[in-house]
Amino acid sequence: MDEARARDVLAAAGVLPGPARDARLLALGENAVFAAGDLVVKVGRDAKLLDRARRELAIAVWLAEAGVPAVRAAEPKALLVEGHPVTVWHRLPDPVRPAQARDLAELLRVVHTLPSPSFALPPRDLLGGVERWLRLAGDAIDPADAAYLRERRDGFAAAAAALTPRLTPGPIHGDALPRNVHVGPDGPVLVDLETFSADLREHDLVVMALSRDRYGLPAEAYDSFTSAYGWDVREWEGCGVLRGARETASCAWVAQHAPSNPEALAEFERRVASLRDGDETVRWYPF
Repeated sequence: MDEARARDVLAAAGVLPGPARDARLLALGENAVFAAGDLVVKVGRDAKLLDRARRELAIAVWLAEAGVPAVRAAEPKALLVEGHPVTVWHRLPDPVRPAQARDLAELLRVVHTLPSPSFALPPRDLLGGVERWLRLAGDAIDPADAAYLRERRDGFAAAAAALTPRLTPGPIHGDALPRNVHVGPDGPVLVDLETFSADLREHDLVVMALSRDRYGLPAEAYDSFTSAYGWDVREWEGCGVLRGARETASCAWVAQHAPSNPEALAEFERRVASLRDGDETVRWYPF
């Protein structure tokens, strides 16, 4: 789905007070995200994302009822427009500052006290997209690298299933990074609720540990995160397993862009080489 197609769907949905051509494109990935006036509209890539869109709306209502600061839905139901799910959200005010690691930790502490909602949350399937991303990469990547990642995927999936958690399992955000926190005039709120899951709470904490080790998060920022949350997941013997699973998924995710982007291919090859070498100090770059 390109921007033109997404705008056609946005126009057909008829959810904006003005013309779709005037809406500002905020992001284009599995969803095209548009802003207009006090609304944000998400147009999903295909009909397969409809159930996820419905669940995200249910999650937003559940979080609102629990008093958790998070994005709020402007329309209660997801639409299916020309084969694309469409959801409508209240637009957040402009940020007053960038989100910090500490902001994320404080929100996670709240989320991690929540009981399960009345509807089912899926498990956090970190590795579920690996096969699709490798297929999309096709001949652009070395077949031996694809085979290596499939082997890693299977190994870490089995190891993760056998973990004994330190924290009580339950609802998690699923992609717990400061980029998924928006700091407005009333304070930090959670955004991007699509990955909410019911699983090991440690999943949400390993993300930041990996950010420190691979993506250049300063040590002092990570320390502020663990201080605000109250625990450092690196003290847990299962940390390496969840970290390895996320590294495998992150590597395969980049692969899907390799056919059309030489920089993605270079980043993919850097990541695979560091995994093969067992070198946890090699810097990875966000893509």
